[in-house]
Formats: sequence, structure tokens, C-alpha cells
Amino acid sequence: MNSLDSDLLRTFLAVSEAGSVTDGAARIYLSQSATSLRLKRLEAILGQPVFDRHGRGVVLSDTGRRLLPVAQEVTARLDTLLRDISQDSVSGRLRLGIPDDHGQTRLAEIIAAFSRHHPRVELDVTCALSSNFPEALGKGSLDLAVYEVESPSSHEEVLYEDPTCWVSSAHRNFAACETLPVALFDHACWWRDAAIASLKTRAQPYRVVYSSQSVTGVIAAVEAGIAVGLLGRSSLHGGLSVVNETLGFTSTPASRLVMASRGIDETGPQDAMKAAIRDAFQTGS
Repeated sequence: MNSLDSDLLRTFLAVSEAGSVTDGAARIYLSQSATSLRLKRLEAILGQPVFDRHGRGVVLSDTGRRLLPVAQEVTARLDTLLRDISQDSVSGRLRLGIPDDHGQTRLAEIIAAFSRHHPRVELDVTCALSSNFPEALGKGSLDLAVYEVESPSSHEEVLYEDPTCWVSSAHRNFAACETLPVALFDHACWWRDAAIASLKTRAQPYRVVYSSQSVTGVIAAVEAGIAVGLLGRSSLHGGLSVVNETLGFTSTPASRLVMASRGIDETGPQDAMKAAIRDAFQTGS
């Protein structure tokens, strides 16, 4: 017999709140195709559509409007029950470091959900440039951190792998430039090192015309047509083009988002947060 499970209801709520399948999928850390399959399953169970297409997004159908308050009540009650059951089992303090670019999206959502489920854990979150996080773990000023590396060590758990490539604005052609304008990170990190190594291998003149502390800043320069930049493929969209072959670049390394803790026995808050981060990335992959 068909039944409505909480995953289907949460998917429905995420898309309803976001107004589109793509944005709703990002909220629950699923791919767009996986989210669409859940919605189709929900509609098959109900026998009616829960959304109507509207421009680039979706709006609730009559059935969706009837389902909305019930889905909100059911998921809220489940969350309350989980919180009540789990709140006595995990307590303490956790000092967590997350990279600023990722901290604005997926990791911020994970932390918010963790706080709801484990209200007795005192979270001290540092959202900043992550190149100093390994040192902070070693010194004991952070308990757990998420950061990017090219080659992970044995104690670093890989959460996500993103191939890199040289990218330019789709509306700008740099092939005729004698000296290639480049946007780089302005601090010591593996991204900057990888970009410079790739430029040296290319063995043609270049000039750094734009520097930024974040991926967001490098993307802005590339989108504006000021320069080319080394970015992860996850950053690509319709306004950007991969120019490795066009500009004579060889292959570039992948970026790996990793999670690591300081070298002591794991605490309850550390274990719980690591499980929450790990599950979210595995579900969304």
C-alpha cells in the first residue's frame, strides 16, 4: 500500500519554499534529477500534480495547497520528536571551522539543522579563509574543520571532489592576447599555487590583473571579462566557458573538500557534527 514518507514531504516543502526544483534541490542537498524523481513519486501516490509550472519556477497546484499545511505539521512534529529524544545524548562545546565560500551555502544549512537537533551543543563557528585551518587544528584552537586541499592526508576525510579548469567569460575571447590577464587568489593557498604552476607550464606571458580572497571574487572578475581564472567545474554556468584547450593549458588538479579534527579522542559533539556533514554530502552527491 502506498504511503507518504517524510522524505517526500520534505522534498515537496523545499521546492515549495524555494519556488523552483533546482533551488529546492539545493536546500535538501540532492541533485535536481533526484528531487524531480521524488516529486514524481509523490504525485504518483496522490494521483494528482502538486505543482504547476510557472515561467522558470513552480507554483502550488490545488492539491499542493491542500498538502502544504499537513506536510509542514508532520515534518515539524517529527523534528520536535527527534530533538526531544536526542538532546539529552549530545552536549558540550564544538569549535568548528568552515571555508567562507562553502559556509554561505551548504555548510551553513547543515549547521542550522545540527543546532535544531542538538540544542545542548554550544557551537563556536569560524567562517573564514580556510588555508589556516590545518594549523588551527594542530594548535588546538579548532576541534573540527572543513577546508580544501589538492592532495588529502590520511587523517583528512574527502567530502567532495571538484575538477578544476581555466575559465573565461563566454563573451570574451582571450586567444589573441599576447599577455594573458589572470585573476588569482591573493593569499597563500593551494588554489593560487596550482594556478601559477599551470601558468608556468603554459610558458607564455601573463599578468595578474585581479586578486581576491575568495572564489566569489575570482568568479566576479571572470564574469566581468577582466581576466581568466582557475575555478572548480561546479562554479560553471551559462555565462562562463572552459578555455583550457583554447588557451593552451594542460590538465589541472582537482579540488578536494575535506574534513579533519584535532588529534585527540572524538567527543560527542565532534562525532555528531561529522556524521551530519558526512551524511549531507553523501546524500547530495
